[in-house]
Amino acid sequence: MTKILIATEKPFAPVAVKKISKIFKKEGYELRVLEKYKSKQELLDAILDVDAAIIRSDKIDEEVLNAAKNLKIVVRAGAGYDNVDLKAATTNNVVVMNTPGQNSNAVAELAIGMAIFGMREMFSGKPGSELRGRTLGLHGFGFVARNVFRIARALGMKVIVYTRYSKHAAAAIGLKVTNSLEQLYEKSDIVSIHVPARGEHIKSVSYEVLKHLRDGSIIINTARKEVINEPDLVKIMEENQGIKYMSDVKPDCETEFAEKFKGRYFFTPKKAGAQTAEANLNAGVAAAEQIVGFLEKGDATYQVNG
Repeated sequence: MTKILIATEKPFAPVAVKKISKIFKKEGYELRVLEKYKSKQELLDAILDVDAAIIRSDKIDEEVLNAAKNLKIVVRAGAGYDNVDLKAATTNNVVVMNTPGQNSNAVAELAIGMAIFGMREMFSGKPGSELRGRTLGLHGFGFVARNVFRIARALGMKVIVYTRYSKHAAAAIGLKVTNSLEQLYEKSDIVSIHVPARGEHIKSVSYEVLKHLRDGSIIINTARKEVINEPDLVKIMEENQGIKYMSDVKPDCETEFAEKFKGRYFFTPKKAGAQTAEANLNAGVAAAEQIVGFLEKGDATYQVNG
């Protein structure tokens, strides 16, 4: 019998697990669920003889992949997949997929919520500002950014974008595409970052870019901390006392922020972008369907490794 593992330190909502279970039951698969596990050994033991696994932010490294002798596919229920060792997966003949677009609206709503929170001085009682009429700069133009654009436009914001690979798609829906990342940061009241933590994007938000920010700008990061050059971010916030940084992931220099930038930053306690019932359900069901499609028909549409 084909064995499937759901391994989630941060569990899916019960309704999502129920729907995932129905999908696998229909195919005659055996489903095992490992939730809120406390040690890596628990994961190693659980994944030992399964054919497929669904994960969220769980770390699937070389040791885990080497231990999973029957594993054929891992699906990350979400967009980012930097928590999976792709090279080791390929070496072990394991297909890795993500579920692009399933969490997009949830993350986009968080980004807009952070923009409001920052503009209203974090609801501290101090006079704030409104989003309407402000310029929002999208750093990247994937699924999440497109949803941010939709919401921001409804709120009366002006939206611009910098993207290397989706210029025509952005222009086709009426977005102004800037000529450079520096120009995006210079022209925006709020910058929302939506690029993956790989390749050219690693530390792409550097001092050479950040120095172009307007006084009073807000940077929103619902992507990954690795896209930020943290020493450069600290430097610009020291130089420009009006800049705020709102992030869905705590930086490594969190202590320095607490010491220097009180009232000018906010970090979610845990990465919260996809933490909605709807995103939970969408991503989990998509992951299950992709596993079935791969095991039954060889469909590798969303494969992210070689």
